[in-house]
Amino acid sequence: MASTADNAHTDKAGAPFNEPTIDELPITDEEIFMAHVGGKLSVELRAPIDTQRDLSIAYTPGVAQVSRAIDSETHLVNKYTWTDRLVAVVSDGSAVLGLGDIGPRASLPVMEGKSALFRTFAGLNSIPIVLDTNDPDEIVETLIRLRPSFGAVNLEDLSAPRCFEIERRVIEALDCPVMHDDQHGTAIVVLAALKGALRLLDRDAPDLKVVISGAGAAGVACANILLASGVPDVIVLDSRGIVSADRSDLNEVKQDLAARTNPRALSGGAAEAMAGADVFIGVSAGTIAEEFVASMNADPIVFALSNPDPEIHPTVAEKYAAVVATGRSDFPNQINNVLAFPGVFAGALDAGARRITEGMKLAAAEAIFSVVADDLRADRIVPSPLDKRVAPAVAAAVAAAAQAEDNA
Repeated sequence: MASTADNAHTDKAGAPFNEPTIDELPITDEEIFMAHVGGKLSVELRAPIDTQRDLSIAYTPGVAQVSRAIDSETHLVNKYTWTDRLVAVVSDGSAVLGLGDIGPRASLPVMEGKSALFRTFAGLNSIPIVLDTNDPDEIVETLIRLRPSFGAVNLEDLSAPRCFEIERRVIEALDCPVMHDDQHGTAIVVLAALKGALRLLDRDAPDLKVVISGAGAAGVACANILLASGVPDVIVLDSRGIVSADRSDLNEVKQDLAARTNPRALSGGAAEAMAGADVFIGVSAGTIAEEFVASMNADPIVFALSNPDPEIHPTVAEKYAAVVATGRSDFPNQINNVLAFPGVFAGALDAGARRITEGMKLAAAEAIFSVVADDLRADRIVPSPLDKRVAPAVAAAVAAAAQAEDNA
């Protein structure tokens, strides 16, 4: 077990920070529930209201002057309210990680947690909004009506394939950054981790054969970002096998995926897909047999990201793989979305971007990788989720990409 000294690093300004150790991880049920009593969020004033003068400025009659100014010049809402730095975290609770369809009320603690992470890592105000409907039309219409209240939308825990339609329609309807984090946050961090592994192993993306287990939100987004980053050979597995053009049971999303992946036109299941593969990325609730891992090319890269049970247990994967990552905090190389979404939204809002583009996502992945690029190890291909250098680096890279694309 590493000591605190082994986990000590310095940021670019030379200030020390420590990565968490396993000793810090055991948590009791009492601690968990006590931390959630009354919720995790509150609204704090930026200036006190202690006197009659304060009251007259913050509310009536002074506030009327500000409202009149905004009525005359709508853009002033961004200067005189918190709208342009407020992220709405929106969910219907239909696909909560590890819990499934638990509905809006039970999902609210997760959304509050997401808002807490926005504040902690990017300094962004955020408010959870859980909707008591699974109807895409109603979700989209609700967000259109609420648009004056926020500056960006983080879609969260929406079940597939509805999540693809909902995200597309909300992006089309709103003039502000929108991102479904279960798709793109995961994909960004996966790409960053893959960059780290490839640099460590002196390999190149165009030479890779990649297998993705899972054709839901995260799997589709991972396939998309890997193709965009120059990986030519990507195979996606769903519960019925390889997503291939010869299958007649594919929905519209998977048909599109089949047209852009599986260049060797393989058919079958995990055995056929993984034979001779260089990289495995698991974003499903399934399991992968050890014999399939053994059939991969020498020293493969294995990202088994399902929680709480990885598709391949790390101790098994380590028998064959040169680099192993999981979605868990008690193993090295945690692929955690918190490395991506705070900085992505901060950068998009800093730039005044109307969209979060593929180029901005690629820039985010490169920025995450850059934080550890000079200190790579087999057990350190991505930064710690608590590394406070990450969000500023991601925000700067995303804002620069938005400006370069004339999306600012």
